[in-house]
Amino acid sequence: MNNDTIISIKNLYKVFGKNPKGAMKLVHQGMGKDELLEQTGHVIGLNNVNLDMERHRIQVVMGLSGSGKSTLIRHINRLIAPTEGQILVDGDDVLQMNVDALRNFRRHKVSMVFQKFALFPHRTVIENVGYGLENQGLDKQKIRDVAERWISRVGLSGFETHYPGQLSGGMQQRVGLARALATDADILLMDEAFSALDPLIRTEMQNILLDLQNELEKTIVFITHDLDEALHIGDTIAILRDGEIIQNDDPQNILMKPADTYVANFMKDINRARVLRVRAIMKPIEPDDQGPVVKGNTTIEAALQIFAETEGDRLIITDRRGERVGRLTVEDLIRGMRRPTTAEIESAQT
Repeated sequence: MNNDTIISIKNLYKVFGKNPKGAMKLVHQGMGKDELLEQTGHVIGLNNVNLDMERHRIQVVMGLSGSGKSTLIRHINRLIAPTEGQILVDGDDVLQMNVDALRNFRRHKVSMVFQKFALFPHRTVIENVGYGLENQGLDKQKIRDVAERWISRVGLSGFETHYPGQLSGGMQQRVGLARALATDADILLMDEAFSALDPLIRTEMQNILLDLQNELEKTIVFITHDLDEALHIGDTIAILRDGEIIQNDDPQNILMKPADTYVANFMKDINRARVLRVRAIMKPIEPDDQGPVVKGNTTIEAALQIFAETEGDRLIITDRRGERVGRLTVEDLIRGMRRPTTAEIESAQT
C-alpha cells in the first residue's frame, strides 16, 4: 500500500448461501453467477474485487441494481464479512480486528451515511448529530458545541430541537451528513445517500458535499446507480457488473476510453459537451501558441462558448497551478464530443 492509498481491497469475494465456502470452490473453477445460482442456490455478491482508494479523494462505486456496490461498501467497516479476501485501511487489516479494535475503528476512523437516513425518531436534530460523539465518550458540552457547529455547516441552524418527523427528506439527509462529519472520521462511507431525494434537492446535497470536501479533504466512498451523480462528484469511478469491477478510472478516461461495450452503454446518453473537460482532449502545446486561456476542468460546452465570444483559432489550457499545458481548436472540441464506436472499443480491448 503506497502513501496515497488509504483503502486497499484485495481478492475480495462474497458468496451468499448456506455453504459459501463450498460454493467458492466452484467459483474458483470458473463458474459464473447464473450457473452457480442454478446449480447450488448460492449468489455471488462480489467476485475477486481488487480496488485501491486514494486518500482525500471521492471514490464512486456505481452499477445497476444487484451489481454488488452496497455489498462492497459494507465490507469496508465490516458490516458484512467476506467469504474470502482482505481489506486494509491505512495498513490495518479490518478483517483481523477483534471486537474492541473494530468498535474503535467504527467510532473514530469511519462514518457512514445511509440511503434511508437512519435517524433516531425519538431524538432531536442536535441529539442525532451528537450520537457518534456520545459513543466516543465526549462530555455533554463538547458534544453540544461540535453538533451545533455541524448543524450550522449543513444549513440547519434553528432546527436543533426539531425531530426527524418534522423535517423534509432533504433536511433529514443533512442531519445524517452532519452526524457523520461530526465524529471527524477520516473516511466517509455514503451508500446511495441522495437517491431518495427529489432531483433539485439531490443536486443541492451533491454541491454541499463537494463544498465541504474542498475544505475537509476526507476520503469518501460514494455508492450510486446514477451516472450523472457519479460524474458530478467522483474523482474516480469504479463500475461494477455482477460483483466484478469492469473499469476503475478517472471519469474523463471512462468517457473517452470505456473498457468495454457495457461501460460504453452506461455512457451513451450522457451529454458529453456538459461533462467532458478540456484536459481530457487537449493537444500538446507549442511555444508560439496564443489564445484565450481556460482551466483544464472547463467543459467542452463552456469552451465552445468562449470561442463564440472571442477571436482566435485556439484555446490555451492551464493546469491547477496556472501553467500552460495544452491547446485546443474548435475542431478538437467537436471531435471530443464524438462517442467511440463499438469497433474502436473492441479494438482497444485486444
